[in-house]
Amino acid sequence: MFTELSSDSQRIWMILLLVMWAALLFGGMAFGRLNREGTHRTPTWARMFSSFTLVVAGWSWYVFSRGTPSESYALLVAIGMTLGWVGDLFMARLIPMKEHVLGGIGSFGLGHIAYIVAFVWFGDQFGLNAANIRWGALIGWLLVGFVGWYVVVFRGQKATPLHYAALPYALLLSSTAGLALGLALQANGFIGLALGAALFLLSDLLLAAQLFNGLHFRLIGDVVWGLYGPAQMLIVYSIGAVMVFAS
Repeated sequence: MFTELSSDSQRIWMILLLVMWAALLFGGMAFGRLNREGTHRTPTWARMFSSFTLVVAGWSWYVFSRGTPSESYALLVAIGMTLGWVGDLFMARLIPMKEHVLGGIGSFGLGHIAYIVAFVWFGDQFGLNAANIRWGALIGWLLVGFVGWYVVVFRGQKATPLHYAALPYALLLSSTAGLALGLALQANGFIGLALGAALFLLSDLLLAAQLFNGLHFRLIGDVVWGLYGPAQMLIVYSIGAVMVFAS
């Protein structure tokens, strides 16, 4: 993952960011105080700063990849992670907006468009674009996303515009997972990327069950972030795998 970085200082910096991200997220889970609703131990500030650490990591990968064939991929992933962090701020209600869930959906959705463009661009540029694999993985994950939306969000509910807005969002996340799987099926170095995209969709379905169906169990918020945080980390650090593959 770090072998294509040009200096030891760059490698140390990216490893330090990874350690800082893990310490903020999982340290908060281990040592934080359980909130009144019993949904999480990780403080909001720790979740937000763990996400921001990945923003810094994304832009660091971009700076370190300048002038290499991986530059465009790194830029798009850095943009996607930044939009994801904005989505986190919306969902934590740190950005004042009445419909904070719509704000989060919009930000995450734009971020996933950046991820999708990155995956398609990379696959096309480096020959990881076999049509049967790409479309097979994509269609399979789109079916998973649609079924997940119907079961978790729509079924048995009095539909509102927010319920319907969740469908294209679920399909967008499914597209990210499908295209990532398509890359992984053609090159083993992208298995982590495919896992990250799948974990993102899983975390979102669990969050949707909480928001739309009232699902509640002890530490549900930490479980969501325990899936979501590693998902974003794996996507951001896939830039290292791209640099190795493209070298």
